[in-house]
Amino acid sequence: MQHPSLMNRRMAGVLNARLPEAKLQDVADPRDRRGRRWALEILLRVVVVSIAAGSKSLAQAEKMTQKMSRAMARMLGVERRVADTTLRDLLCQIDPDELRKPLHAVIRAAHRRKALDPVGLPFGVATMDGKDTALPSCDDRYAQRQTPSEGSALVGVLRTMTCTLVSAAARPCIDAIPIPAHTNEMGQFAASFRSLMATYGKLDLFRLVTYDAGACSLQNADLVVREHHKHYLFALKDSQPTLRAEAERHLACLAPEQAAAFSEDIIGTGSVVRRVYLTEQMAGLHQWEHLRTVLRIESETLDKQGKRTAYENRYYAASLSETALSPKQWLHVVRAHWGVENNCHNTFDTIFEEDDHPWIESSPKGTLAVVLLRRLAYNLLTLFRSVTQRSDDKRAEPWRDLVAAVYDALISTTYEQLTALRPRYPDTAPA
Repeated sequence: MQHPSLMNRRMAGVLNARLPEAKLQDVADPRDRRGRRWALEILLRVVVVSIAAGSKSLAQAEKMTQKMSRAMARMLGVERRVADTTLRDLLCQIDPDELRKPLHAVIRAAHRRKALDPVGLPFGVATMDGKDTALPSCDDRYAQRQTPSEGSALVGVLRTMTCTLVSAAARPCIDAIPIPAHTNEMGQFAASFRSLMATYGKLDLFRLVTYDAGACSLQNADLVVREHHKHYLFALKDSQPTLRAEAERHLACLAPEQAAAFSEDIIGTGSVVRRVYLTEQMAGLHQWEHLRTVLRIESETLDKQGKRTAYENRYYAASLSETALSPKQWLHVVRAHWGVENNCHNTFDTIFEEDDHPWIESSPKGTLAVVLLRRLAYNLLTLFRSVTQRSDDKRAEPWRDLVAAVYDALISTTYEQLTALRPRYPDTAPA
């Protein structure tokens, strides 16, 4: 375990080096110029560092500005208390799309310093998946009106499309795209993918996009391959009955010894064995001219005696040729698809408690602003955890310990511990 003063210095160094990469000063300020007591950049910085330190509400963010050590407050430009009402008013006014820009800026900076290089794969892989947050309010723009049953309380659902670079060690959230209230996750795929390409198309950040069966359509496949010259890996289910039936006909009959590759994970006293089966016999089937490879992933859960306790088969369609990846890499890509759930969504819900503590409940627009800044805080921490940290033990550090380390650094770092850090922040807090 690192000495507290050393850990404080490391966490302060992370905030000092990485927060400027977000370019928060470039976010358009929606406030009237008259009466501004705080620079927009500093207020957004307060929200981001408070989230990273585990704050679960605006009131806790306000308390964080009171608890900050003088050294950290000066470094961050927060030299007096910031009222929670000040933060709330800003978050409810600001254009959510403006808050996607800092997320993109941090990803571009990480890409420039080679922090997003693929691990175990020859190219980048992006996974997209929807995330819902229930609210006791709706506006029919950012939050869709939903009433579970007659006479029950109003429920609004705020939805975003999470885009995760699952090929990178850090599994960063490269975008969080709001899903308008008038549509749903599947109807939003085309717009979200075009937005993702408009943001990162020139970077060659990824070559393959993966999605569950809901987006598996010829129209979406054409969009990915023909319009944007990328590749897809879509799950196959009943939404594509012909493809699914053909996949089963070619692959369901294959025995375990015919698997192209397998993996085994020890889970408690048991294990999970996964096998991948591949075929190109369905290439170009019907109108799917870009279809090349179809996969079957067999998952078998065994207890400590080797007795099967669960069994499942999943099928996937891909536009990549079978030889574009090794069998083990195909298995890796399919498993990495769940990185958007296991790494991003799980962290948002269990560590930051996004569903239970959205910070703002009466304004979906304000809630969305917090959601986007939470993704920024996640990226700062996951890039530190998985890339900056050098040893395997440190890269496996529990998220709760990492959040606690940020909190400790904010409240106890001294001027002496900040000595020799390169100055990156203004000395004054007011606008």
